[in-house]
Amino acid sequence: MEMQEALQWADRLIFDTKGKHLDSLQRAILEGVWEGKDYKDISEEHHRSKDHVRKSASELWKLLSEVLGEDVKKKNMRSLIENEVFSYNNDGVHIGNQINFCSELDNNTEGNKKRSPFTNKESQLHHDLSQAPETIRFYDRIDELATLKQWILTENSRVIAITGLSGIGKTALARQLVEDIKDNFDRVLWLTHRKFPTLNALQSHIIKSLSPPRPSQNSSIISHLNSRSFLLDYLRNQRCLIILDDFQETLNLGELVGNYCPEYQNYSQLIEEFGRFSHQSCLLLLGWEQPLEITTLEAENIYCKTLKLSGLGESANQLLQTRNLKDRQQWSKLIELYNGNPLWLNIIATAILDLFDGSVQKFLSYPTLYLGDIEPILKQHYQRLSKSEKILIQWLSTQDKPVDIGQKPPNLLSDSDYFKAIQSLKKRNFLEQSPALTLQVAIKQYVKNLSLEQ
Repeated sequence: MEMQEALQWADRLIFDTKGKHLDSLQRAILEGVWEGKDYKDISEEHHRSKDHVRKSASELWKLLSEVLGEDVKKKNMRSLIENEVFSYNNDGVHIGNQINFCSELDNNTEGNKKRSPFTNKESQLHHDLSQAPETIRFYDRIDELATLKQWILTENSRVIAITGLSGIGKTALARQLVEDIKDNFDRVLWLTHRKFPTLNALQSHIIKSLSPPRPSQNSSIISHLNSRSFLLDYLRNQRCLIILDDFQETLNLGELVGNYCPEYQNYSQLIEEFGRFSHQSCLLLLGWEQPLEITTLEAENIYCKTLKLSGLGESANQLLQTRNLKDRQQWSKLIELYNGNPLWLNIIATAILDLFDGSVQKFLSYPTLYLGDIEPILKQHYQRLSKSEKILIQWLSTQDKPVDIGQKPPNLLSDSDYFKAIQSLKKRNFLEQSPALTLQVAIKQYVKNLSLEQ
């Protein structure tokens, strides 16, 4: 039995008997223990204390013991599910002696007259958020949240990209969105590209998670289930919300935006099929960079959208207040310098507390912008740039004012490379969204620091 099948089964069983779904930490514990991880590994991976994970695991084993009538523990959980709980026959899937539900393929056959106990709308919902982070503090993104709901629930958008530099709040926004709209979907699936080295692995996991085939199914049915046509058919018949995080992991380093890694070379076809073919589901892509396919699809139809996240603006004051910084009259300047990026502001707030006893005024009195632990984050972004993009931002970092697009020095880049670099940097959210070419202040300082080191 595959781990995701076990997670789905456990969630449905607990909902049917207790009226509640597994929470994200319970799913993480089941997934981790299934893969042989100890509580320390699970706690580090999901940023929880070991004691908290151990306590939650104890409560989970007790819950499973109650619904199964077996003494479930960490060491026997997997064997109980695999060897004692699940049994398969030609009519459906039997769980112990209590519950019997049929596969979706069997439910669609003419001869199958059995009804699953999961017949009401609420119990048919399945939300797999095991790879989603726990609900992150959600700052004031009310307008963005309303826009996404409009696109998804009213306009039935098929593909949406949420883009922005790391730490800007993409995941927090998407997590809040899912909490608000998940009950409008039959299936909700959150995955991160970091866990799937190839497109085939990702696609197979999506298909298996949406409708896992039974071992008793013959090879022709399994082949159909693993086809992309089946996935699109399923998205037409079931309303699904699929969130794919860390989109940038599919793209090559050192090249312009849009060049996929060899392992993901056919990804553009999958995105285009999601956008062009009629269905009732939605694919939500989260990443540092905007997919080229989305740009094309946006120009052709209303079913594909991009939301580029900018900084928090004045609402970042709430963040700084929670960090107990001083000199409130200087907070707006601090927010502007770090582009309202929640992660960057939290990092700098820690530095201000460590170095200046929380005084923003003293911190800002230094002429050079301090990056501190933001530098490793910006390094990851910088390493993704092509040669022409690096040349362009190195030149922009020396300019005191925004640069008109027609002010390019003749020996900088060819016109073609120049315009391609500008477009690519905009898709990476490196350049401010204005007619003039302007680097964000923190990025400009990072590039200056690199020049000093060389």
